[in-house]
Amino acid sequence: MRSRLLCIFALLVVIGLLMAGCVPAAPAPAQPAAKPAEPTAVPAEPTAKPAEPAAKQAVSVVHYFSDTLGKETITGIFDQFTKDNGIAVVDNTTGHEDFKAQILVMLAGDNPPDTFSYWAGARTQFVADSERLEPIDALWDANKLGDVVPPALAAKATMYNGKRYLIPFGYHYAGMFYNPKVMAKAGITEFPTTWDGFLAMCQKLKDAGVAPIALGSKNRWPAQFWFDYLLLRTAGPEYREKLMAGKAAYTDPEVVKAMEMWKELVDKGYFVENANAYDWTDAADQVANGKAAMTLMGTWITGYWNGNKLKPVEDYDFFPFPTITAGVPNAVVGPVDGWVMSAGAKDKEAAGKLLTYLVSNVDASSKWAVGQGALSPNVKADPSIYTPVMLKAAKTVAEAQEFAFNYDLATTPPMAEGGLNMFAQFMDKPADYESYLAQAEGVATDVFKK
Repeated sequence: MRSRLLCIFALLVVIGLLMAGCVPAAPAPAQPAAKPAEPTAVPAEPTAKPAEPAAKQAVSVVHYFSDTLGKETITGIFDQFTKDNGIAVVDNTTGHEDFKAQILVMLAGDNPPDTFSYWAGARTQFVADSERLEPIDALWDANKLGDVVPPALAAKATMYNGKRYLIPFGYHYAGMFYNPKVMAKAGITEFPTTWDGFLAMCQKLKDAGVAPIALGSKNRWPAQFWFDYLLLRTAGPEYREKLMAGKAAYTDPEVVKAMEMWKELVDKGYFVENANAYDWTDAADQVANGKAAMTLMGTWITGYWNGNKLKPVEDYDFFPFPTITAGVPNAVVGPVDGWVMSAGAKDKEAAGKLLTYLVSNVDASSKWAVGQGALSPNVKADPSIYTPVMLKAAKTVAEAQEFAFNYDLATTPPMAEGGLNMFAQFMDKPADYESYLAQAEGVATDVFKK
């Protein structure tokens, strides 16, 4: 079984290489400083030999929090951890998309990082199944992390194969983030709770000369939220879970219906054209500058907008994805970002201290929530750290009946690649959606051995 999983590992790495174009080599470890030159003169009558500085532990990390996704914030948190604990953090940051393939290459080799950021759900499950993660049950219990992380979140994100592997660091909610000024100018002051109301609002915006929806699907994953919500709001969470596990088919009527509803939005001209030419920050900019009215995105968009000096409520806000089919449980979609420890970690003690710090230190957890536009998994975080928009997002999540991981975290990585490819193809040529679904089902047949 382990050999088979390693083969799957290698296959996924190849897929990642093809999608990303290349995988950068892991940054080389820093070279030790050159030995200082011997002094030319001996100081007069030294009173005592200077003490040698205490050797520091070091923990190596790799993460995807680069650039717009929190590089400055995470660096500050690592620096404070070092000051507080005397443990150096060797930070090998990589780009968000490159990370997906690079971390698998590193884990399959002989020199994995001590700890790395990862997404809760199917991706962590995949690596846990491949025996590349260190269980953290003892660490969790010794540090009483069950008193820090809400039980529902802990149950959803931390447990795999009956053991704990992941420390949650922040979680997000995907909603319809919009420009209030654009909406007001188009005469929209109330936001739809039904699908018919949503379609009417989109048409009103289009008639006012504004593109209703921005989408930047250049890297594929931003498109997944449309598939997620349309399927969840029509077929429901139970059916979607079956599809994610390979127990339903992409050619089923439920999936076809979701894609047809998505196609209707594209056919009516409600999306900014050429979505695959833009990334998610481009779409965020289109909403901010008034080219588009809204975008379906995670709460990290608020961190991006805040960094660009936009003001919550005044310059941006959100409303929940509308209800479509009556009686279907209300599910919200989003990822949980976390940290895991490599089975091959060289300093598991130092890695454990860092993992514990990242979730249990209120200051660190709060800084991350503010800096990245995330919700903190630490129950002791002061609600005053959140903007009114983030408080509303937290309330929306709390009131939902289900919390669902977004598509590429809800299904196994090889299947996620097939699905993400389908979404990108769809945004290029939605008329061929049935052939894309057939292709996705072909991938599912191979992945799940149907």
